[in-house]
Amino acid sequence: MNFTKKVENLLQTIYGEEYSPSYKEQVLSMIEEWKQKDWKDVSPLTERNVYLITYGDAISESGQPTLKTLNTFINEHAKEEITDVHLLPMFPYTSDDGFSVVDYREIHDDLGDWTDVDRLSQNYRLMFDFVTNHMSKSSKWFQGYLNDDPTYRNYFIPKEEGFDTSKVVRPRTSPLFHEYENGKTAWTTFSEDQVDINFKHFPALLEMTTILLEYAFRGGTSIRLDAIGFMWKESGTTCIHLPQTHAIIQLWREMIEELELNTLIITETNVPHQENISYFGNGDNEAHMVYQFSLPPLVLHTFTTHNTSTLTKWAKTIDKVSDQATYFNFLASHDGIGMRPTEGILAEEERVALADKVLENGGRVSYKSNPDGTESPYELNINYMDALINKEESDENTQIQKMLAAHSILFSVMGVPAVYYHSLLGSQNDDEGLEASGINRRINREKFDYHELVQQLESSKRRKNVFNGMKDLIQKRQNESAFSPFADQEIVDVNEKVFSLIRRNEETGEAILFVVNAANEDVAINLPYSGYDLISGENVEESFSLAPYQYMWIKK
Repeated sequence: MNFTKKVENLLQTIYGEEYSPSYKEQVLSMIEEWKQKDWKDVSPLTERNVYLITYGDAISESGQPTLKTLNTFINEHAKEEITDVHLLPMFPYTSDDGFSVVDYREIHDDLGDWTDVDRLSQNYRLMFDFVTNHMSKSSKWFQGYLNDDPTYRNYFIPKEEGFDTSKVVRPRTSPLFHEYENGKTAWTTFSEDQVDINFKHFPALLEMTTILLEYAFRGGTSIRLDAIGFMWKESGTTCIHLPQTHAIIQLWREMIEELELNTLIITETNVPHQENISYFGNGDNEAHMVYQFSLPPLVLHTFTTHNTSTLTKWAKTIDKVSDQATYFNFLASHDGIGMRPTEGILAEEERVALADKVLENGGRVSYKSNPDGTESPYELNINYMDALINKEESDENTQIQKMLAAHSILFSVMGVPAVYYHSLLGSQNDDEGLEASGINRRINREKFDYHELVQQLESSKRRKNVFNGMKDLIQKRQNESAFSPFADQEIVDVNEKVFSLIRRNEETGEAILFVVNAANEDVAINLPYSGYDLISGENVEESFSLAPYQYMWIKK
């Protein structure tokens, strides 16, 4: 099927009876304009790609745009290891640490401007955060809506008589609609300051599509679609994961392919696993990568219980998607550890046990209300290193080894690894930030002074050993084609204290056997074959003993 027909079919799926042939013509005209531009070449994903998840102002230096400082820090301390930088929303905003965007096309003054973004893109592939579902009530668009500006009159969703919202699925307990000036109402999935965009209005979809392509042109080799699942609203439905939402992502994918770009679409849907991976479409027509949301809580559960059975059982369901699509793997991010992705995987008492542990370790827990009146943990807010610590593990060497062991799983499983900046830097809970703001997620969003951070990477044993240990893992990983994002994965049953798999690249014939001890004790194991351990640099027999939290990458 040619591009024109695909566009027409997708627009008809999105708009149904409201579809107009002019919609197709406007999309085709837009694509022709973008074809005239001088696009940069973007290389495809390989085993060398490792993403750093960070705020653009995570590291600051007096008198300097923070993007320039971030560029300097990575260049001086992790240039060989980090290939891709995920910049969390870098635009002017009014709340939610960037996720209430005022203007999609401007860079926040503290970060610098587009020349600083371009300078960073000369050294690293960049991942832009596209907050697709909503924007700030202070934005020009929403102010135009409130003032009945003809351009923006239909850009947002008013409360309508007869629209059935009884089944709407939401991640918040705040009102679904808010009232603003002039008596105007608007749909607000996340907060009063974050107003949902009306994609049923074709000009709004066209404008958002233009912004997506602008991001790709300005160096966004990956585009993260934030909260994408909530994008389409239909009376009497859950208003999440609707067919129109999938069709919009497929439309964007088709446009990127028509322009012959290697830009990657990455969907962010913090929901149960099967719902999450639905955004792969048929493996070739929707997201290039999907956030692997089940991985963070399952790895935490594994190292908390010292039992790998649940992780092993789940990992056996993770198959290769296609030669164009794979998983975006992470353990920590700017948000908390989502618990909904464990539904159907962990029992309720296991989720409660993780929540109790997080509270014991100084973290916070947000809960969701259940239909029967009970509450369940929804999100765990804590630094991942602090989350991993069990009560009896007060020794710092053990804590460091456990953090690296957890990340050895991240660097081994099928997909592309993404490391949150606080994990790379061996951080712990930011209690001051939490208490000062009263915002649970701030416990893991601390910002750094450049010079203090550089000094701490030398003086702090925890920071230094985690940072260098992570870099060592990355360097070794990047030299092995078995860790290609699209290489096969076979889960190996060793015993309930050890998680193991084989990554195998059929094109190169290379294979690596990965083992990690999830227990704080020696564990005797038998492996499928002997070989050379890339981590220790020693030969390994088929039968031997793994030290507490030890991990290996074994080549024949």
